[in-house]
Amino acid sequence: MKDITILAIESSCDETAAAVVRNGRTVLSNVISSQIDLHTLYGGVVPEIASRKHVEKINQVISLSLQEADLTLDDITAIGVTYGPGLVGALLVGVAEAKAIAFAKKMPLIGVHHIEGHISANYIEHPDLEPPFLCEVISGGHTHLVIVRDYGVFEILGRTRDDAAGEAYDKVARAIGLGYPGGPKIDRVAKEGNPEAIEFPRTKIDRAGRGTLTYARGSRETGPYDFSFSGLKSAVLNYLNKCEMTKTPWNQADVAASFQAAVVDDLVDTAMRAAEDYDVKKFAIAGGVASNSSLRAAMQQACEARGISFYHPSPVLCTDNAAMIGTAAYYEYLKGTRSGWDLNAVPNLKLGER
Repeated sequence: MKDITILAIESSCDETAAAVVRNGRTVLSNVISSQIDLHTLYGGVVPEIASRKHVEKINQVISLSLQEADLTLDDITAIGVTYGPGLVGALLVGVAEAKAIAFAKKMPLIGVHHIEGHISANYIEHPDLEPPFLCEVISGGHTHLVIVRDYGVFEILGRTRDDAAGEAYDKVARAIGLGYPGGPKIDRVAKEGNPEAIEFPRTKIDRAGRGTLTYARGSRETGPYDFSFSGLKSAVLNYLNKCEMTKTPWNQADVAASFQAAVVDDLVDTAMRAAEDYDVKKFAIAGGVASNSSLRAAMQQACEARGISFYHPSPVLCTDNAAMIGTAAYYEYLKGTRSGWDLNAVPNLKLGER
């Protein structure tokens, strides 16, 4: 069988990335230009600045990715590009670039769903991983629990109903003086704190009722595997406000550790309940928060206790990158997926939609 070589482009948020992936699982290059230092000045991602920086960097990262792979555009089989979800301006830069290259070189164009890319990152480092399996996607904008039925075929069991896990990390990090990006900073500081110092609330599922999400105050109807981190975020802010009002000192590391313990408990508990209910033997995590050391350790322990094989990408493949988009594009290419010249950015694209 002839090799299929994908040039992939990712620009959904604040990383401008390009990669060359051969036959879905061999990464020949993976170039990432991060904007973290720039957005740190503003305490978070500024969409207009992100878009302008993508325009500035995208040709450079594509050229470097081809150079590192020791290939030219004439060696490329197809172009894969993230077209949603994400920041619309940022997405448009990648989509326009991919369309221009595909048109000029008369090669197939494949639009890729960003979350499908995150899930596909697991295929790169785990040659033995094949669908079906259960995957928890945890990032700044998304928290999904998904059964991967086949390549590009997903059954969504649960999703966040408010803040995503990574979003809660960023907001809490800002509140306790750590700044942006919150995930890695809380993960680092939490190692010095006591995770049992403060009892922050966990989201509880009424499994008998199969659909009631219970908070410290009240409840509302939702799915049995859904997530909610808004209440936890509010609990942390309320704790800090109470300490300020009563002039009570608080410990940054203890708050970080206690908050992280609550997030990890929720993510692990929900995933393992679904794994037991669906008799899953393979479980994977993906997304930026999947690089969290506490989460990875807790998931590993929970899976081992249940005889479940646990898969996770290395940290560089958890954050936004183009290698994962190239892998997803490869399997879409095999299925015959082709995008037209009308491919557009879809900032709120749902998983499974095209």
